[in-house]
Amino acid sequence: MRLTILDSGHGLRTKVLFAVIRAVSRLPVPDAIKVNRYRPDFYGMPMRELTQEAMRGPSAWSVGDRELMGAFVSKTNNCEVCTKTHASVAAMAYQDEAKVSAALSDLETAAVDEPLRATSHMLRKLTREHAVDADDVRAVLAAGVSREQIEDALAVCFAFNTVDRLSRTFGWVVSGPKAFETGAKFLLARGYR
Repeated sequence: MRLTILDSGHGLRTKVLFAVIRAVSRLPVPDAIKVNRYRPDFYGMPMRELTQEAMRGPSAWSVGDRELMGAFVSKTNNCEVCTKTHASVAAMAYQDEAKVSAALSDLETAAVDEPLRATSHMLRKLTREHAVDADDVRAVLAAGVSREQIEDALAVCFAFNTVDRLSRTFGWVVSGPKAFETGAKFLLARGYR
C-alpha cells in the first residue's frame, strides 16, 4: 500500500530540497529519502545514524562487503529496490559487478572469501527464521570471522531488515538503471547521512 504522504506530506523546506534533488539529478527523489525526511525526529535521523555506523563506521569488513551483505539480506527479503540499489553500490565499491552478481545468484559458487560466505549464510538464516543459535555463530567464527565482525554484520542485517520491510510495506517504486547508478554513486561517496 503506497502512502500518499510519501509524495505530498512533507513541509516546505523538504519540498524545496526535493525540488533541488530532482533538478540536479534529473531523476525522481528515491522513496527511501522521502521516508527519511517525513518524520526525521522519529525515524529519519536515528535510522540514518544507525545505518551510517553499520555501513561506513570502523569495521574489518570493507564497504563492498557490507553493501553486499545488505544486498544479500534485501534479496532474502525479496526487496527488489534495496537489492538493486545496494548491489550497485557493492559493485562500485569492489569495482567488480560480476562478483556481486555471482554472489547474489549463487553464494556457494561465487568468488567471495569464506568469511563473507559464512557470514552471509548466518544473515540469511537470521532474516528467514528470525533467530540464530550458538552453532551458527561457531560456524562463522570457524570461518575466520571475529566477534567484532559478527557484531558489525548483525548491525547491517538489522538496518536492512528494517528498511526492506518499510520498502515493501509502503510500495517503494523500483527505478530504472540510471537511478540505481546515480544513487549508488551518491551512497558510495557520501554514505547514509
